[in-house]
Amino acid sequence: MTTTGRATRIAVAPDSGCAKALDPLLASVLAPAGCARLLRATYTDATRSEVVTVGLLFTRAGEQTMTDLRTRFRTEKLDQRRDLMPRPYAAEGTPAEGFGDDQRASWSLTVLDDLPAVVYAVSGFADGREITEPQPAASATADGATTAPAQAGLGHTALAHTERATARLRSLARPDTEER
Repeated sequence: MTTTGRATRIAVAPDSGCAKALDPLLASVLAPAGCARLLRATYTDATRSEVVTVGLLFTRAGEQTMTDLRTRFRTEKLDQRRDLMPRPYAAEGTPAEGFGDDQRASWSLTVLDDLPAVVYAVSGFADGREITEPQPAASATADGATTAPAQAGLGHTALAHTERATARLRSLARPDTEER
Protein backbone atom coordinates (compact mmCIF):
# COMPACT_ATOMS: atom_id res chain seq x y z
CA MET A 1 0.00 0.00 0.00
CA THR A 2 1.15 3.51 -0.80
CA THR A 3 -0.24 6.57 0.94
CA THR A 4 -0.52 9.78 -1.07
CA GLY A 5 -1.92 12.73 0.83
CA ARG A 6 -5.13 11.46 2.37
CA ALA A 7 -5.57 8.51 0.02
CA THR A 8 -3.91 5.12 0.27
CA ARG A 9 -3.37 3.04 -2.85
CA ILE A 10 -4.66 -0.43 -2.07
CA ALA A 11 -4.59 -2.13 -5.47
CA VAL A 12 -3.08 -1.78 -8.92
CA ALA A 13 -4.79 -3.59 -11.77
CA PRO A 14 -2.71 -5.75 -14.05
CA ASP A 15 -1.69 -3.90 -17.21
CA SER A 16 -4.58 -4.40 -19.59
CA GLY A 17 -6.45 -3.28 -22.59
CA CYS A 18 -9.88 -1.73 -22.40
CA ALA A 19 -12.14 -4.62 -23.38
CA LYS A 20 -12.87 -5.99 -19.90
CA ALA A 21 -12.14 -2.82 -17.94
CA LEU A 22 -14.73 -0.56 -19.58
CA ASP A 23 -18.44 -0.98 -20.06
CA PRO A 24 -19.04 -1.92 -23.72
CA LEU A 25 -20.90 1.33 -24.45
CA LEU A 26 -18.11 3.49 -22.98
CA ALA A 27 -15.54 1.46 -24.91
CA SER A 28 -17.48 2.04 -28.15
CA VAL A 29 -17.70 5.81 -27.53
CA LEU A 30 -13.94 5.94 -26.90
CA ALA A 31 -13.14 3.59 -29.81
CA PRO A 32 -12.26 6.36 -32.33
CA ALA A 33 -9.25 7.19 -30.15
CA GLY A 34 -8.12 3.57 -29.84
CA CYS A 35 -6.94 1.98 -26.63
CA ALA A 36 -3.18 1.55 -26.46
CA ARG A 37 -2.97 0.91 -22.71
CA LEU A 38 -5.08 1.24 -19.59
CA LEU A 39 -3.58 1.74 -16.15
CA ARG A 40 -5.85 1.54 -13.09
CA ALA A 41 -5.35 1.80 -9.36
CA THR A 42 -7.81 1.82 -6.48
CA TYR A 43 -7.45 3.96 -3.37
CA THR A 44 -9.20 4.30 -0.04
CA ASP A 45 -9.49 7.24 2.32
CA ALA A 46 -8.02 7.45 5.82
CA THR A 47 -11.22 6.06 7.38
CA ARG A 48 -11.42 3.22 4.84
CA SER A 49 -15.07 4.16 4.28
CA GLU A 50 -14.77 5.15 0.63
CA VAL A 51 -12.93 3.75 -2.37
CA VAL A 52 -12.01 5.25 -5.72
CA THR A 53 -10.57 3.74 -8.87
CA VAL A 54 -8.44 6.03 -11.03
CA GLY A 55 -7.86 5.15 -14.66
CA LEU A 56 -5.41 6.44 -17.25
CA LEU A 57 -6.38 5.32 -20.72
CA PHE A 58 -3.64 6.00 -23.24
CA THR A 59 -4.95 6.21 -26.79
CA ARG A 60 -3.54 5.71 -30.26
CA ALA A 61 -5.15 8.92 -31.52
CA GLY A 62 -3.62 12.09 -32.85
CA GLU A 63 -4.39 15.58 -31.64
CA GLN A 64 -7.36 16.18 -33.98
CA THR A 65 -9.08 12.94 -32.98
CA MET A 66 -8.60 13.78 -29.31
CA THR A 67 -9.93 17.31 -29.86
CA ASP A 68 -12.97 15.92 -31.69
CA LEU A 69 -13.60 13.37 -28.92
CA ARG A 70 -13.24 16.01 -26.19
CA THR A 71 -15.66 18.29 -28.06
CA ARG A 72 -18.15 15.45 -28.40
CA PHE A 73 -17.93 14.66 -24.69
CA ARG A 74 -18.51 18.32 -23.82
CA THR A 75 -21.33 19.09 -26.26
CA GLU A 76 -23.22 15.83 -25.70
CA LYS A 77 -22.39 15.77 -21.96
CA LEU A 78 -21.23 12.18 -22.31
CA ASP A 79 -19.16 12.46 -19.13
CA GLN A 80 -22.42 12.83 -17.19
CA ARG A 81 -24.29 9.83 -18.59
CA ARG A 82 -24.77 6.93 -16.17
CA ASP A 83 -24.53 4.40 -18.98
CA LEU A 84 -21.02 5.68 -19.73
CA MET A 85 -19.65 5.41 -16.17
CA PRO A 86 -16.18 3.91 -15.87
CA ARG A 87 -15.90 0.59 -14.07
CA PRO A 88 -14.13 0.26 -10.73
CA TYR A 89 -11.23 -2.07 -10.05
CA ALA A 90 -12.04 -4.28 -7.08
CA ALA A 91 -9.21 -6.31 -5.59
CA GLU A 92 -9.73 -9.25 -3.24
CA GLY A 93 -8.58 -8.78 0.32
CA THR A 94 -8.82 -4.98 0.19
CA PRO A 95 -11.46 -2.45 1.28
CA ALA A 96 -12.42 -2.33 -2.43
CA GLU A 97 -13.25 -6.05 -2.60
CA GLY A 98 -16.99 -5.34 -2.93
CA PHE A 99 -16.59 -2.33 -5.25
CA GLY A 100 -18.43 -3.46 -8.35
CA ASP A 101 -20.59 -1.82 -10.98
CA ASP A 102 -23.58 -1.59 -8.61
CA GLN A 103 -21.48 0.23 -6.00
CA ARG A 104 -20.44 3.12 -8.25
CA ALA A 105 -21.64 6.35 -6.63
CA SER A 106 -19.93 9.17 -8.52
CA TRP A 107 -17.49 9.59 -11.36
CA SER A 108 -15.44 12.09 -13.32
CA LEU A 109 -14.06 11.56 -16.82
CA THR A 110 -11.82 13.92 -18.80
CA VAL A 111 -10.78 13.50 -22.41
CA LEU A 112 -7.51 15.36 -22.89
CA ASP A 113 -6.89 17.08 -26.18
CA ASP A 114 -3.28 18.04 -25.48
CA LEU A 115 -2.24 14.44 -24.78
CA PRO A 116 -3.49 11.11 -26.15
CA ALA A 117 -5.21 10.17 -22.91
CA VAL A 118 -8.49 9.88 -21.05
CA VAL A 119 -8.40 10.24 -17.26
CA TYR A 120 -11.18 9.08 -15.00
CA ALA A 121 -12.10 8.29 -11.42
CA VAL A 122 -15.09 6.42 -10.07
CA SER A 123 -15.92 6.43 -6.36
CA GLY A 124 -18.12 4.49 -3.97
CA PHE A 125 -18.54 3.35 -0.38
CA ALA A 126 -16.15 0.69 0.91
CA ASP A 127 -18.95 -1.24 2.62
CA GLY A 128 -20.22 -2.56 -0.72
CA ARG A 129 -23.65 -0.91 -0.55
CA GLU A 130 -25.57 -0.77 -3.80
CA ILE A 131 -26.09 2.71 -5.21
CA THR A 132 -29.38 3.18 -7.03
CA GLU A 133 -28.81 6.82 -7.99
CA PRO A 134 -25.17 7.37 -8.97
CA GLN A 135 -24.33 10.96 -9.78
CA PRO A 136 -21.64 12.53 -11.97
CA ALA A 137 -19.09 14.50 -9.97
CA ALA A 138 -20.16 17.78 -11.59
CA SER A 139 -23.67 17.32 -10.14
CA ALA A 140 -22.57 15.80 -6.83
CA THR A 141 -20.32 18.79 -6.13
CA ALA A 142 -22.90 21.43 -7.05
CA ASP A 143 -24.21 23.77 -4.37
CA GLY A 144 -27.30 22.33 -2.73
CA ALA A 145 -26.74 18.73 -3.93
CA THR A 146 -28.39 16.36 -1.45
CA THR A 147 -27.94 12.87 -2.91
CA ALA A 148 -26.02 10.22 -1.00
CA PRO A 149 -22.94 10.61 -3.25
CA ALA A 150 -23.06 14.39 -2.74
CA GLN A 151 -23.57 14.25 1.02
CA ALA A 152 -20.75 11.72 1.42
CA GLY A 153 -18.36 13.81 -0.66
CA LEU A 154 -17.90 11.07 -3.26
CA GLY A 155 -18.29 13.56 -6.11
CA HIS A 156 -15.46 15.62 -4.63
CA THR A 157 -13.38 12.44 -4.29
CA ALA A 158 -13.85 11.48 -7.94
CA LEU A 159 -13.25 15.01 -9.19
CA ALA A 160 -10.15 15.55 -7.05
CA HIS A 161 -8.56 12.28 -8.16
CA THR A 162 -9.27 13.03 -11.83
CA GLU A 163 -7.84 16.53 -11.53
CA ARG A 164 -4.77 15.34 -9.63
CA ALA A 165 -4.05 12.53 -12.11
CA THR A 166 -4.55 14.88 -15.08
CA ALA A 167 -2.21 17.51 -13.62
CA ARG A 168 0.44 14.89 -12.83
CA LEU A 169 0.20 13.33 -16.28
CA ARG A 170 0.59 16.73 -17.93
CA SER A 171 3.58 17.62 -15.74
CA LEU A 172 5.29 14.35 -16.63
CA ALA A 173 4.59 14.84 -20.33
CA ARG A 174 5.98 18.38 -20.35
CA PRO A 175 8.59 18.58 -17.59
CA ASP A 176 10.31 21.55 -19.24
CA THR A 177 7.19 23.76 -19.11
CA GLU A 178 5.46 22.70 -15.92
CA GLU A 179 6.57 22.15 -12.36
CA ARG A 180 7.15 18.59 -11.25
